[in-house]
Amino acid sequence: QVRLVESGGGLVQPGGSLRLTCAASGSIFSINDMGWYRQAPGKLRALVARITSGGSIFYADSVKGRFTISRDNVKNTVYLQMASLKPEDTAVYYCNSAPPEIKYWGQGTQVTVSS
Repeated sequence: QVRLVESGGGLVQPGGSLRLTCAASGSIFSINDMGWYRQAPGKLRALVARITSGGSIFYADSVKGRFTISRDNVKNTVYLQMASLKPEDTAVYYCNSAPPEIKYWGQGTQVTVSS
């Protein structure tokens, strides 16, 4: 059973950067596609970026050109490098398979973009 734990969130000023990490307790090789999701207050949880085991990548239009998703199947880790952060990026960020499965939802990591 794979368990996913997110970290790396925090408070950052607009224009700043953060790197989120999703560490899996087991091998993520068995999970073909991995995704980062976010949920802002009062909004539905939404896919931000997705990466397949072969490295194919999808980004939501709102983060394209600013966020970079990557994975390390040896370290069982998925990353989300976020740059040029905007206040509207404020949310709790989660990793999960793509499409997501209930059993993989973790606590998420809070990202707050504010001056």
